Amino acid sequence: MMNFGGIDEKTSLREATFVVVPVPYDLTSTYQPGSRRGPIAIIEASTNMELYDEELKKETYLAGIHTTSPVATDARGPKTMVGLVKKKISKIVALNKIPVMLGGEHSISLGAVQALKEKYPRLSVLQLDAHADLRESYQGSTYSHAAVARRISEICPLVQVGIRSMSAEEGDFLAQGKVKSYSAD
Repeated sequence: MMNFGGIDEKTSLREATFVVVPVPYDLTSTYQPGSRRGPIAIIEASTNMELYDEELKKETYLAGIHTTSPVATDARGPKTMVGLVKKKISKIVALNKIPVMLGGEHSISLGAVQALKEKYPRLSVLQLDAHADLRESYQGSTYSHAAVARRISEICPLVQVGIRSMSAEEGDFLAQGKVKSYSAD
């Protein structure tokens, strides 16, 4: 696996500040499969960017970026994948590193939030998305990508920005005031 940014000399996990974690998973995708290819595509594309940050006026990558091997995909379902992601992210935050998860579909976000909440009890989540993802369950799974924001809202405060599409069920849940949601307009 190449390192994020195409950095020639791979930073060791011990020396890194940031740890990139690819999670190539899209089992509950309903519109188009293929988001599982996203993490590797992002890492490959990152080799064609400049490493100097013009706003900060420094080469921020020198803080150390380590790219892990991808989290192994488990086809038993999203609940299993959430557990695998939580385990991986928990190990990274236990080392006081900053995880940067590159995923396929949204369902895996829950595992990262669970891990971060254990380390940071006052955690809150900002969701930038076109869809609310606040269903109680979808296609028989409470761990579906279409229910991930609902699960996150049960763990910590959630603010949504950019929402342009939701079901009546999600609208009813938002009316309860447990989640702050802002539309795309």
